[in-house]
Amino acid sequence: MDAAAITHLIGYAAAALTTASFLPQAWLTLRTRDVSGISVGMYSAFTAGVAMWLVYGLRIGEWPIIAANAITLALASLILGTKLVVDRRRRRAARPAKKRDQVANE
Repeated sequence: MDAAAITHLIGYAAAALTTASFLPQAWLTLRTRDVSGISVGMYSAFTAGVAMWLVYGLRIGEWPIIAANAITLALASLILGTKLVVDRRRRRAARPAKKRDQVANE
């Protein structure tokens, strides 16, 4: 096996391991909807960074980077979206009833 093939194999292995390591946490978060330990700022930055890695991979045509970041971006976006929806519902539920009625009637 030549050096280029070994380099690509390392890239695919790294992509598979980092993406696979993210799956259990993503599954748990989506299944339980427990987002209490997730920072919106951190997850927003993480999701944006993964999107940029995906664009980078597309621009240079490197499939390990493209595949890993496409999957991770989908999962990170789902988790970020879940966090935003759950937090919004909690804020609405925490409003006093009179205030909620006023907002609903506007």
